[in-house]
Amino acid sequence: MSGGGAGDTLDKLVVFLAKRDGVDKLVKTYQYVAKLAHWAAETSHPGLAGRAKSWETAAGLSRKVFRSGRSLTGFNALRRSPGEFGALAVLANAGEMVYFFFDHFTWLSRVGVLEPWLARRASFVSAFGECVGYVFFIAMDFIMIRRGIRRERALLRGGEGKEEEREGEVRRIRADRVMRLMGTAANLADLVIAVADIEPNPFCNHAVTLGISGLVSAWAGWYRNWPS
Repeated sequence: MSGGGAGDTLDKLVVFLAKRDGVDKLVKTYQYVAKLAHWAAETSHPGLAGRAKSWETAAGLSRKVFRSGRSLTGFNALRRSPGEFGALAVLANAGEMVYFFFDHFTWLSRVGVLEPWLARRASFVSAFGECVGYVFFIAMDFIMIRRGIRRERALLRGGEGKEEEREGEVRRIRADRVMRLMGTAANLADLVIAVADIEPNPFCNHAVTLGISGLVSAWAGWYRNWPS
């Protein structure tokens, strides 16, 4: 029994890491664990703190490379009909496209391919687009969560279709709500990180705030992308 469970988990991990988003969430975990380790060791163990900082920097740059071409996702969504959300979907996808597109210039500048001064400007524009995208993606998720709650209440009152069908739909609504709440948690956490880049302040830029926000986002992503 235990061997089968371990094998099943390993199978799921292999599938998870075969996805670009899966690798991104793993490396994101590395990045923000390293950030917290650097903060914790900075005063008492400078040598260890330096190694943690190098790990954090390498993980952050690696994630940017893995995201090459991701701007096409937002661009492709803009080419299609925005659907029922209209302007909300257009603004969310436009923000995401700007975020990933300028992210290319950020990492190319940081590794020395482009002029170093370009990194800060590209990072600002990228983070601004990221903020815009997150705000509207969060708004769409809240709308869908509210609709789901209303639909669930109507189903629980009965009177629609067979009981088994109602129970099945309620389960689907609840599962969708959990996924949307995870997505909202990740977007809110990433929004804090983006605000720290756009408008530096003591709260958002504190290592603990950034570290916890990064891990919340990473682990919500693990949950959403883990094979069911």
